[in-house]
Amino acid sequence: MHLKRLYAPKNWPIMRKEYKWIARPLPGPYKIDKCVTLNIILKDILKYAKTTKEVKYILNNKEVLVNKVIRKDHKFPVGFMDVLEIPRINDYYRVLYDKNGNFILKKINKEDSKIKLCKIIKKFVVKGGKQQITLHDGNNIFAKDDYKVGDTVVINIENKKIIDWIKLEKDNLIYLVDGKHIGEMGVITNVLNFENVQKPRVAFKIGNEVFETLKDYVFVIGKKQPVVMV
Repeated sequence: MHLKRLYAPKNWPIMRKEYKWIARPLPGPYKIDKCVTLNIILKDILKYAKTTKEVKYILNNKEVLVNKVIRKDHKFPVGFMDVLEIPRINDYYRVLYDKNGNFILKKINKEDSKIKLCKIIKKFVVKGGKQQITLHDGNNIFAKDDYKVGDTVVINIENKKIIDWIKLEKDNLIYLVDGKHIGEMGVITNVLNFENVQKPRVAFKIGNEVFETLKDYVFVIGKKQPVVMV
C-alpha cells in the first residue's frame, strides 16, 4: 500500500527526495493520478500536521469530513470538486487544480461547502426502465432522460439530491481538468460532436483566444457565473 515518492503522480504537491516512500490512496472511484490522500492534504498542502502520526491523531478524533462524511483513514482518496471541512475551526475547502496541474485546496465558505459539482461520465438504463447516471466521483444516481454525458449536475451533498443541471453547450463556463490549459476557466464556443468520432472535442475561449480540447478534459461549472467558488 505504498509507492516510491519519485514515482508518485506529478500532480501530488510533495517533496520527492525527502523520504523514500509515500502511502498509496485506497482503491476507490478515482485513478491514482486523479486523487490525493488525506495524509498529503493535511500534511503537505494545508500544513495542519508535520507527521503522519499527527494526521492519524486528527482523523481518529473525527475532525475531518469529506463531502459531509467523517473520514478516519489517512489513505482515503480525495478528488476534484470534493469538499473537505474541519468544523472545529470552521475551515472549508474544495479540491481543484492549479495551472501547473497540481492539486490545490480552495478555501470556501460554509454555504458553498453544502454543494458539489459532478460531471456525468456514463448514462444507462437499469431494470425497470429507469435512467441512471454515473458521476466522475464514482457515484450512481437515478436521473431524468434529458441528462447527457458531459453535462454537470449540482449535488446537495447533505442529502445527496440533484438540485440543478448545467448542459455542455455553447456560452457555458468550463474548468479545464486536463491538457495544456488545466486549471483555467473558459467559455464554450462550440461542441464538436462529429459522428463516429471516438474522442469528441470542445472549442472554448479564454479571453479573446479560442482553443480546442478533448471533451473529457472539460468540466462545466456554470452559465454566466460559476455555481461554486473556484
